[in-house]
Amino acid sequence: MRKITIAIDGYSSTGKSTLAKQLAKALNYVYVDTGAMYRAVTLFAMKQGIISENSFQVSELINQLPTIYLTFHFNKDLGFAEMYLNDENVEKEIRSMEVSNFVSQIAAVSEVRTKLVQQQKMFGKDKGVVMDGRDIGTVVFPDAELKIFMTASVEIRAERRFLELKEKGAEADYDEVLKNVTERDAIDTSRTDSPLIQAEDAIEIDNSHLTKEEQFELILNLANEQINLQN
Repeated sequence: MRKITIAIDGYSSTGKSTLAKQLAKALNYVYVDTGAMYRAVTLFAMKQGIISENSFQVSELINQLPTIYLTFHFNKDLGFAEMYLNDENVEKEIRSMEVSNFVSQIAAVSEVRTKLVQQQKMFGKDKGVVMDGRDIGTVVFPDAELKIFMTASVEIRAERRFLELKEKGAEADYDEVLKNVTERDAIDTSRTDSPLIQAEDAIEIDNSHLTKEEQFELILNLANEQINLQN
């Protein structure tokens, strides 16, 4: 049975990672969370004092990129791979609002994108991969057999992100989350290097009013159709 590459792009807080994990598990594919990679670089920049509310030393980040080593390690208890930054598990740290506030600025740096895209392409060279992000179907895997572009209203996405943070016991304010989601949309879609755009051959899924189960069944069927076409 020939395997395919599944590229899932879309706006922040549309549930890309949740969907990608579900698909990978159902198909027995490798799942790669590219957002976690950009978040890990962001965490590194924060810890090194490279980025803060008042400054962003882009040249210093570029100089330190060779010292950043990113890996995924599968956690059997959780059922998915966790993000490691320089051999340290940072899966929980990278999901904070503090990281969310800076990640789009980090992701807009061309040298960062070049480094991570090269690694992402290596992860998917043997196919049988589900990868989500902002430029998977347009830059990382333009030849992916199935491309999904996920969207939802900004208010619904902010509400989802707010509830997710509350469930994890994190401090969260809805207005702050809404502001963050809106700002990330603006940065992601306007950056000069690999902006968030829908690939011409991507299937748009507006999940504003879909349950996770409905969305999963819909896209799993699309994946199986493509797999069947390849065999």
